[in-house]
Amino acid sequence: MFRATLKRQRLRLAATALIVLAAWACASGLWPAPLALQLDRAAYDARLLLTMPGTLDERVVIIDIDEASLAQVGQWPWDRRQLAALVDELAQRQQVAAIGIDAVFAEPDRSSVLPRMQELAAGDLRHHAPLSDWLTRNADRLDHDVILAKALRASPAVLGYYFTSDRNGVRAGELPQPLAPDAPALPGLLAWSGFGANIPVLTRAAPRSGFFNAVTDPDGVVRSVPVIASYGGQLYESLALAVTREAAKAPLLLLQRQPGSDAGALQAVQLAGGASQLRLPADARGTALVPFRGRGGPDGGSYRYIPAADVLLGKLPAGALAGKVALVGFTSPGLMDLRVTPVGQAYPGVEIHANLISGAMDERVPRVPGWANGAQFAALLAVGVLLVLVMPVQSVGRLIALGAALLAGVVLTNTVLFLSEWWVLPMGTMLLMIAAALAVNVVLGYFLEIRARRELATQFATYVPPELVRQMVRNPERYTMQARAEELTVMFCDLRGFTTLAETMAPLDVQALINTVLSRLSHVIRRHQGTIDKYIGDCVMAFWGAPVASTHHARDAVLAAIGMTETMRELNRERAAAGLVQVSVGIGLNSGVMSVGNMGSDFRRAYTVIGDAVNLGARLEGLTRFYGVDLIVSEATRAQAGDLPDGLLWQELDRVRVKGRQQAVTVYTVRAPRPGQSHAALEAELQLWADALADWRAQRFLACRNKLKTLRAQDANLFLYRLCDDRVASLIHTPPSSVWDGTTVIGEK
Repeated sequence: MFRATLKRQRLRLAATALIVLAAWACASGLWPAPLALQLDRAAYDARLLLTMPGTLDERVVIIDIDEASLAQVGQWPWDRRQLAALVDELAQRQQVAAIGIDAVFAEPDRSSVLPRMQELAAGDLRHHAPLSDWLTRNADRLDHDVILAKALRASPAVLGYYFTSDRNGVRAGELPQPLAPDAPALPGLLAWSGFGANIPVLTRAAPRSGFFNAVTDPDGVVRSVPVIASYGGQLYESLALAVTREAAKAPLLLLQRQPGSDAGALQAVQLAGGASQLRLPADARGTALVPFRGRGGPDGGSYRYIPAADVLLGKLPAGALAGKVALVGFTSPGLMDLRVTPVGQAYPGVEIHANLISGAMDERVPRVPGWANGAQFAALLAVGVLLVLVMPVQSVGRLIALGAALLAGVVLTNTVLFLSEWWVLPMGTMLLMIAAALAVNVVLGYFLEIRARRELATQFATYVPPELVRQMVRNPERYTMQARAEELTVMFCDLRGFTTLAETMAPLDVQALINTVLSRLSHVIRRHQGTIDKYIGDCVMAFWGAPVASTHHARDAVLAAIGMTETMRELNRERAAAGLVQVSVGIGLNSGVMSVGNMGSDFRRAYTVIGDAVNLGARLEGLTRFYGVDLIVSEATRAQAGDLPDGLLWQELDRVRVKGRQQAVTVYTVRAPRPGQSHAALEAELQLWADALADWRAQRFLACRNKLKTLRAQDANLFLYRLCDDRVASLIHTPPSSVWDGTTVIGEK
C-alpha cells in the first residue's frame, strides 16, 4: 500500500528529494545560500529580543558624557585636567574596581600651557634660563597630559584605542604592549593594518589598554565584538576584556584553542590568577557575541547611567560606586558613538562593552559550538529522510500540520538550547528546507487532489445533490454515504393556498411564482449552512447537521426560518407594488434523532433524512395554518437553539398531540427578534399570554377568558387569541372530563 502510494506521488517525492539535496549542499558549503544566513541572523535577533533579562545590573555603571554634561563642563574634547579629575574621583573617592574609557587621545592636549611657555623660554634662553629650569621642575603641574597620565597611573583605568584596515595603514599614537609576544599564531583571527592609539605618555601610564572595535555584519548590524585581535603578528585584547581582567584582578590570560592541535583556532579566553576563573567564549575570528540585556540607553533599564558632570563635580556620595565597573562613554548624538544593534537602532557604543563585561562576569555569553556545523548536517539528513518518505504521501491538510509541527519543533529546540546552554545553532537552512518541501508538496498535492476531486464529482454527480458533492470533495477519503443515526434539525416549508392560487393564474405565471419563491427561500437556507433535501411541488424540505456535523444545527435552522419569513415579506412588498396578490409560507422545525444517508433504489438514490422526528417536522408545518402563524418550532428545537446571538422573543403556542403520535409536544413561534431595542409592550403581552395558558391548563376558564379578552383588545387581529377564546368559551359551556390535561389533539395531517 505504501509503495503504491509512493508510486502515485513520484513527482512530489522527486521534488522533495531535490530540495533536501540542495539543503545538504548548502550546509556543506558547496552551494552558498545568503537567504539562509539572513534567516539565521533574523532568528538570532528574535531570540535576543525575547530572552533579554531587562533587569538592572548594579555591578556596571556608565559615566555618561551626555548633552547635559557637555553643557556644564564644555564641548568635547575636555581639558585633560578635567579628565584627570574625573579619573581621580572614580578611583580615589568612589573606589571603583575598574575604569574603562571608551575614547582615544591620539593628540596632545592643545589647552596645555607648558608647550607654549617652553617655546617662549627657548626663544630667549640666554636671558631666561631660570624660567626654563622652573618649567622643567614643574612640568607635571603645567602639562595637562602629564596630569592625566599621573591620574591614570594611580587608578585601575583601561584606555581605549582602535584598529583600522584602510589601504594606507595609518598609524597614530602608540600601541600598548602585546599580550604574549612569543605566542603562536591563531589561524582565522581578525587582523588590521593600522591603528589610532593614545599618545605615548598616556599609553605608558595606563595600567591596561584595550581596543574598542566592533564587527558589523553584512546587514549593518553589530552583533559581536572582537575580544582578541592580531596586529603585526602580535595579539591584543579588547577594551571589554581588559576591563573585565582589571575588575577581576586576573593578571593571567589563557587562550583556549579548538581541539585538534596546539595551533588550532581560538575557542575561548580564560581569566586566571584572580579571585574568580572566568571563561569568555569566542569564535575563530576572535569575536564574541554580545549578550544584550535590554534596549539600551539611559532609559533602557540595563545599566545605571550617571552624567559625567555629576561625578566630576563630586555630587555622588563618597564610595557610592565602590567595587563597581565604571565605563566612561558617550550618548550625545553629536559625538557619533551610536550603533545599530539587534535590540536598538541607536545603541550607545559604550553599553555594548558593558553587556560583554556583564555577560563575562555571569558566563552568560552566547556562543556557536565547534560541533554546530556537523550537528546541522546530521539534523538535515535525519529530517530530510523524513520529508522524503512522509510528505509526498500526505494530504494537503496533513502536510500543513506536519510542516508547521516541524518548523515549530526546530525553533523550539533551538530556543531551548539557547536559553539553557547559550548555544547559537544554525537553523536557517533547516527552516528553508522544511518550508520549501512544504510549499512544493502543498502545491503539487493541491493539483493532484483537484484531479481526484473532479473524478469523485463526476462519479457521484449523477445521483448526489451538488451541495453534497462539494462537501464530499473537501475530504473525499473521510466521506461516507452510508445511512446513520444523527441528532439533526429538519425543516418543512410550504406555500400556503397554492392550489387556490394556481386556479386563478396562467401555468407560466404559476411556474414563475414557484421558481421565485423557492429560489429566494433556498438562498436563505444555503446561507445558514442548511442542506436542501428536496422540492415537493410548492414545498421545500431541508435539514441541518449533515453531511457536515454541527453542534448548533438547531440555532442555524431557526435563524434560517426567521430569514425566510423576512424574505417573504420583502417579496410581498414587491408584489404589492406590482398589484399582485400576496403569498405566504408556513414553516415547521423539529430536532431529534433521525436516519441520514444515501437512500433509494438501484435506479435512483438521494441523500435524505427519515424517521419519526422528520414526520413530526412535517406535522408542525401543517399546524401553522391551524394557529395562524408563519413558523412553528418544537420544544426540542427551542431548547437546542439556546440563546441566539441577538436574542429572540419566543411565544409558547400550545401543547399538541398530532395524528400518529401518542406523545404530546409543546410548540413555539418567534414573535420578534430582540437585537437590543426595547420590546416592553410585547414582553408584557407574552407574559399575559403565558398566564392565560396556565389558567387554561388548570381549568380556570373564566380567568383565562378574561386575560384573552385583554389580549384581543390589544391585538384583535391575532388569530391565535381568537382561536383560544373560542375554545375557552366552548369549554365553559361544556366542561371537559376529569382526565383533561389541556393538550390539543390534532386529528388531521
